[in-house]
Amino acid sequence: MGCYDDGGFNDELENGVRSIISCEEEGNRASIEEAVKVLLKGLGEDINREGIRKTPFRVAKALHEGTRGYRQKVKDIVEGALFPEAGLDDRVGHAGGGGGLVIVRDLDLFSYCESCLLPFQIKCHVGYVPSGQRVLGLSKLSRVSEVFAKRLQEPQRLADEVCAALHQEIKPAGVAIVLQCIHIHFPDIESVFLDSNHRPWFKMLVSSGSGVFENINAYEWADFYSLLNFRGINVEKVHVRGSSDLSWCPSQSSRFAKVSSKIGSTSPVMATAVASIIKSLGEDPSRDELVGTPSRFVRWLMNFQNSNFDMKLNGFLLGGIDSLNTNGEVNLNDKKLHSEMNLPFWSQCEHHLLPFHGVVHIGYLISDGYIRIGKSLLQSIVHFYGFKLQVQERLTRQIAETLSSLLGGDVIVVVEASHSCMISRGIEKFGSNTATIAMLGCFVTGLAIKASFLESIPSSAATEGQ
Repeated sequence: MGCYDDGGFNDELENGVRSIISCEEEGNRASIEEAVKVLLKGLGEDINREGIRKTPFRVAKALHEGTRGYRQKVKDIVEGALFPEAGLDDRVGHAGGGGGLVIVRDLDLFSYCESCLLPFQIKCHVGYVPSGQRVLGLSKLSRVSEVFAKRLQEPQRLADEVCAALHQEIKPAGVAIVLQCIHIHFPDIESVFLDSNHRPWFKMLVSSGSGVFENINAYEWADFYSLLNFRGINVEKVHVRGSSDLSWCPSQSSRFAKVSSKIGSTSPVMATAVASIIKSLGEDPSRDELVGTPSRFVRWLMNFQNSNFDMKLNGFLLGGIDSLNTNGEVNLNDKKLHSEMNLPFWSQCEHHLLPFHGVVHIGYLISDGYIRIGKSLLQSIVHFYGFKLQVQERLTRQIAETLSSLLGGDVIVVVEASHSCMISRGIEKFGSNTATIAMLGCFVTGLAIKASFLESIPSSAATEGQ
C-alpha cells in the first residue's frame, strides 16, 4: 500500500481532514507494529483475538504521536512569534520587554521515560526575563516545552533542553524552568499482597536556569518561586543539576531489580523488538541511557502475562460458598450489606499497552449464617484479574462474576482508575479518571441497598498524585 493511499497511515484530525505522513514515517510505524506483535506473542497472547487484533496499530500510532518532538524544530515555532514591547524608558525598574519577569504556569505535558518507556506526567512552569525590548507569544512557551517533552526523556534533561532552546531562540536575560514530574511506581506482584500502602506514584521536582537564573541563589529565582508558592512547590525539594541522584525511574530501583530476578531472564527476542521500536522512533538504542531500556520494558510487560495467580485463586474457590458457611444453614430473609473499599490494583491496557491503576470497591449481601469474606481473599481476586492485559469494563465484570459464584449472587463492584492512555494520546486529558460498575442479584433491583453502598464510597485514591 502506498504512502498516500486512504487506508495507510493517514490520520484523522479533529476537524475531519486527513493528514499524510511520509513514506519513511509509514515504514517506521509498520516496523513498530511488527515489534508489538512480537511482544504480544511473548506474553502468550493471540494477536488475532478481538481487542488485541488492532493493538499493534494503536500502539504504533500512539508512540508516533507521543514522540513527534523528534520531527519538530524550535526555530519553526519561535520564528515570527517575537513581538516588540517597550520597557520603562529611562526610569529605574523592570517591566515589559525591558526586564519584567514573565511566567507561564501549570502547563500539563507528558513524556515517555527513557529508562522504561512508560509515560510520565509533567506540570511545567516556564519563566523568562525579556531583553532587547521584545517578548515571545505566550503560547509558544508551551509549544517549545512540548517539543522536548514529546521525546524519550528524563526530567532533568527535559528541563535543561527546554531552558537552552528558549535562551538560544529568544535571547532573553535569562530563562527559568521548574518541572513537577510524576512516574507510576512499579508494583511488586508478590509484595502487593502484604503492602496495602504501596504508593502508585513517584514524584520529582527539577529546575534549570540560564542567564540571570544561572545562579540558583540569584534574587530572580526568589521572585520566580514566590509566584509559584501557591502552586504547592516546596523549593527545598527541587532537584538541581549535578545532584547525586542516579536515576528517578522506579525501573532502576533496587526493589524492581529484586522483582525482575523473580520474573527470570528477559526474552532476547522481545528485547530486540523493543530496541527496534526505539530506533523507529528516531532514537539511538545504543545510547548509554537507552541500552538497558528494552530489558526493563520487557520485565514490566511480563508482570501482566498469565501468572501463577490461577493456582492460588483456585485454591480459595474450590470450596465454593458452602466453605464460608459456619453451620450449613442459610437465612435468606436476614441478609446484611458488607463492603470493602479502596482495594488497589494495577493493570495494563490491552488496546495501547499502557498501564492503568486505581481502586476497587466491593459490596455484597450475606446472611447471618455466613462468615464475612476476608480482605486478603478479595485483594487476591482483584490482583488475579488486574495483572493481565485488560480493559476496565472486563476487569469490573470478572471480579463481580467471581465474587457472585463465591458469595451466592448479590454483589456490586465499582472500579475507579486512572489511565495512562488518557494523558499520553488522543485527548491528553490530565486529571481525568474513569469509573465502571457491575451489579448482580439484589443490587440490580434493590435501589435502596445500591444507593447505600454507592454513597459509602470514599473519595477515590485513583487519581492521587495527579
